Amino acid sequence: MNLQVGVKVLLRNKQREFLVLKRSQEKYPTVNNLWDIPGGRIDPGVSLEENLKREVLEETGLALTSDPKLCAAQDILKKEIHVVRITYTAHAEGKVCLSDEHTEYKWISIENLRSLDLLDRYVRELVHTEELIEKL
Repeated sequence: MNLQVGVKVLLRNKQREFLVLKRSQEKYPTVNNLWDIPGGRIDPGVSLEENLKREVLEETGLALTSDPKLCAAQDILKKEIHVVRITYTAHAEGKVCLSDEHTEYKWISIENLRSLDLLDRYVRELVHTEELIEKL
């Protein structure tokens, strides 16, 4: 089984809204739940936080304005892949500039995030966890 590690972040702005990105259907044709939060797989030998900062910059053009805080770890088990997904919370400001991995973005409240159609199932699990919400 192939083991991979990914980092994700629940990015919040000054208005207490969270950033969600819509995956490109061209780039990800087999993905059903298109809305996700920034992040991706790590480069081995580089710290988790540095990987997170790189992914956020690559996908959104944003730099983190706070130190990321660890909030969750999840297992994603597929046929021959086991992904350990580490999720952080952090703040960011500025103009979003999307990579070719995504076609849209929006900043939304936690209530709207919880009810967003086509939200990544692992993000959905997190935003419906009361312990996590208390940390935000």
